[in-house]
Amino acid sequence: MRTVNFEDLAKTVEQLCISAAYELPQDVLGALKAAAQKETNRQAVEILRQIVENARIARDERIPLCQDTGLAVVFVEQGADVKVKPAEDKPDGTIIDAINAGVANGYQRGLLRNSVVAEPLEKRTNTGTNTPAIIHHSVVAGEKIKITVIIKGGGCENKSQFKMFRPTAGRDEIIDWLVGVVAQAGADACPPFIVGVGLGGDFELCCLLSKKALLREIGTSHKERFYSQLEKDLLQKINALGLGPQGLGGDMTALAVHIETAPCHIASLPAAVNIECHSHRHKSATI
Repeated sequence: MRTVNFEDLAKTVEQLCISAAYELPQDVLGALKAAAQKETNRQAVEILRQIVENARIARDERIPLCQDTGLAVVFVEQGADVKVKPAEDKPDGTIIDAINAGVANGYQRGLLRNSVVAEPLEKRTNTGTNTPAIIHHSVVAGEKIKITVIIKGGGCENKSQFKMFRPTAGRDEIIDWLVGVVAQAGADACPPFIVGVGLGGDFELCCLLSKKALLREIGTSHKERFYSQLEKDLLQKINALGLGPQGLGGDMTALAVHIETAPCHIASLPAAVNIECHSHRHKSATI
C-alpha cells in the first residue's frame, strides 16, 4: 500500500488551481487559433485574436485569465492501493480535506477571487476561501492519485440545462433541444463555447457526464461512430446560429461538442448540457 502525504496532495491541488487560472491548455489555444483562421467575420476574427492575446498576457504576467476565477470542481481518481497520510496538525484529515485545503491555499496565493457562498438562498455569505470545492471522488485500480481541477465560471454554468425526454424521443428532437440551449446561452456565457453533453444515466449522473465531457481534449471524438457523428452535426448546427465570438456575430459559436453517455432506465432518456466559455480552464496532475 503506497502512502501520499496530506501536505503533498494539498500542494498539488494548490498549484493546479493557480495554473488553471493563469494558463489556457494548449488544445484550447490551438482551437481558438484555428477558429480565427476559419472565421469569415472580420470583427469576430479580431475578437478571437484578442482572446488569444489575453491568454498570452495572463500566462506571461501570471494573472487570471478572467476576473471570474470560478468554482473549483475537482475530479479525483484514487488508486485502491494508495492512501492519504494525515497531516500532524490534522490527524483526522481525509483526502477531501486535503483537496479543500489546496483550493483555499491556491485561491489565496494566486490572488484569485473567492466566489463561494456558504448557503444558497438566505444570507449568501462568502466563505472567503472559495471552498468547499465540488469534489467527485472515485476509486480505481493502482497506487496513484489523479486530480483534475476545472475552474467553472458562473456566467457559463448558469446557462447549463437538464431535460428528461420520453424514451421515444428521436435524434432530431434531441438535437433541436441541445442547439436551443446553446442559442439561449447567447453572449451571457462568453462564446465561443465548449459544449459538454450528457446522455443517459439518471438525473444526477447525466449532469455529471455533461461536465466530464468538458475534460476531453478538443479535437478528439466519441469512440462510437453514432455519437461521433452526432458531435459533428451538433457543432455544425450550433455554429450555424451565427452568434459568433462574444455573441457579436460570426461563424465560430462553439469550438467543440463533446458527448458522454451511460446506460439508462427503459422509461427514461435524460439529457444535459454543460456550457463552458472560451476561457476553458482546467489542469490535471498524477501523484
